[in-house]
Amino acid sequence: MKALLLLVFLHINFNIYSQDNVKLEQIQTVDFKTTAAEIAILPETNTVKGKMIYSLEVIKNTDSIYIDAQNMEFENVLLNGEKVNYYYNKSKIWLISDFRSSDIDTISFNYIASPRQAMYFINWQYSDQNLRKQVWTQGQGKNTSHWMPVVDDMREKTIFDLKISFRNGYDVFANGEFQDKLTLDNNSTQWHYKMQQPMSSYLAAVAIGEYRLKSERSKSGIPLQLYYYPEDSLKVSPTYKHTKKIFDFLEKEIGVPYQWQNYKQLPVQDFLYTGMENTSITLFADMMMVDSIGFNDRNYISVNAHELAHQWFGNLITERSGKDHWLQEGFATYYALLAERDIFGEDYYYWKLYESAEQLKALSDKGKGELLVSPRSSSITYYQKGAWALHMLRERVGDAIFKKAIQNYLEKYKFSNVTTANFMEEVELVYGNKLDGFKKNWLQQTAFQGTAALNSLKKSKFITDYLKIAALRETPLINKQEILRKALEFPVNDYIGQEVIIQLSGQKSLIARELYKKAFQSGNLYVRQAIAASIKNIPDGLKTNFEGLLKDDSYLTKEQALMELWLRYPDKIQNYLNVTSTVQGFSNKNVRLLWLTLNLVSPAVDAEKSEIYYKELSSYTYPSYPFELRQNAFGYLYQIDTFTNQNLIDLVQGAQHYNYRFRDYCRDLLYKLLENQVYREKYVALLDSLKEVDKEFLNKKLKI
Repeated sequence: MKALLLLVFLHINFNIYSQDNVKLEQIQTVDFKTTAAEIAILPETNTVKGKMIYSLEVIKNTDSIYIDAQNMEFENVLLNGEKVNYYYNKSKIWLISDFRSSDIDTISFNYIASPRQAMYFINWQYSDQNLRKQVWTQGQGKNTSHWMPVVDDMREKTIFDLKISFRNGYDVFANGEFQDKLTLDNNSTQWHYKMQQPMSSYLAAVAIGEYRLKSERSKSGIPLQLYYYPEDSLKVSPTYKHTKKIFDFLEKEIGVPYQWQNYKQLPVQDFLYTGMENTSITLFADMMMVDSIGFNDRNYISVNAHELAHQWFGNLITERSGKDHWLQEGFATYYALLAERDIFGEDYYYWKLYESAEQLKALSDKGKGELLVSPRSSSITYYQKGAWALHMLRERVGDAIFKKAIQNYLEKYKFSNVTTANFMEEVELVYGNKLDGFKKNWLQQTAFQGTAALNSLKKSKFITDYLKIAALRETPLINKQEILRKALEFPVNDYIGQEVIIQLSGQKSLIARELYKKAFQSGNLYVRQAIAASIKNIPDGLKTNFEGLLKDDSYLTKEQALMELWLRYPDKIQNYLNVTSTVQGFSNKNVRLLWLTLNLVSPAVDAEKSEIYYKELSSYTYPSYPFELRQNAFGYLYQIDTFTNQNLIDLVQGAQHYNYRFRDYCRDLLYKLLENQVYREKYVALLDSLKEVDKEFLNKKLKI
């Protein structure tokens, strides 16, 4: 009779458990205390096999408990060591039993997963051992259950204990403190990492690859583990510059100690974003690894500080729902900006606020402003408007009250979930008054408070001086020449100097040439960079000055100057190519790919090497290369309208890439090519040589 009743129960509830829009508030019924995983990652088949053990406390009587698990297989499903009835609907495994309040139960099972997202296998499809091969994860809110069964609810926090087995010869990393390694019989090693405090499942992470380590220690004694690729030793110092200073600053500024055992940072290939703040282990895009020249153009400092700030705002305390997302992203953006101010100074801080204010006001003026407290707002609102709200709140209540409120807020709610109301209550409690006006203007208004923001910005003398210069954009050059000349006096402010160059763009008068010469002579790297980026049709008398840009410590300047010099002085291109022949640029080889292309399209260049140069340029579309490099190569090949069959195949593969930015770029380019009858016929001829998945995708685009 009991078995019959169970079958009836399962039949009646089948639709309930399979309906995505029916959400059981399990968080009010069960509290998962610990999550232990013993998993093996098999990169050859993109598979994860493992055993999970959960301990949980039943808060309220219930007849079922679920764990999120996407497209998995299960066996040996046990409750307190005994077989238990369960139901699986491809997204959740439901355990059916008489769960009683106050009980501490243990659930365990074995599983197999072939994750379609959240865990990414880099270059394992190729036999070439020289290729960089990695595995890394990205939970992104609620996706960890694609590779490990967890409760994908930010409100469910549990202590993770991860044992990960992987083939020998690779380094394995996860959340928490490394415990030990165990050599297994199947040519693999088990790596053990353990957390001491609870966290949300989306912050669970694994990263696997070949790395070297630079170790530091914070002022408070926290181990800082900075990882890099073996071949990137020269990029370690520029990339991780100021990491310890950022860590020490944030601990002091926030006023609450870092709560995790250590802090690890690892670059990974083809990452979905610039970085992700997994608890105690930040993964970031390896394009952020830069040498000493690249540091001047784009560096890791802002991302570094942002992801570290998340260890408090997002990891220590976590939003209760999407409408409070600014409590994570706005806070991380704001505190990262404070850390950058500590490094780069007040002008930098106010310039970044000014830039974001301009963006937010432009959107607001178009009627596209958004609520800060909303589950449907965009990133610019959560990040930049959120940072502005905190900046304005601090000005309103004062430094001491603001910092005390932050401390109280973090201490009161640590390891739990929060709402905007929770935060504001703590601020008002310390402040001693209600802040209804602030809440109305900054939390509950779609419009950006441009006037209030401008008044705040004008507290900076630098911004006031900058705005006076910027206000002259429509003024004839002859009427403002003395003001611009004075702005270029040593020492030139980076931002005001660049504004002067913007106002000189397109000017060909004697006054403009004199001001350009003064700008060149300033020695300011960013003013010279602005010249390279903005000047068109290099004025007479500035050729030598402009040629000097090829030797600046900026890959952006080198790239832009090389392009402009080729356009203006094509008969001198061989000289310019000789000067830049050894320059690679960023990890996307921005200078090298331009150099190769100019060699191919310049009649004055030795044609005997054209085949070698084209072969190199063409090779960079291959799927094993980082997507930034591939995209750059596709772009240049499109400009010179020369694709090999392999390039065309690589483009089809790229149009299905998991990184949406690269995928969208490849699809746009593919659609352009298919509009050309010549390329359309080439693709039709290639169909039979494609892999089945690529063939099916291309058939849909060809509409065959």
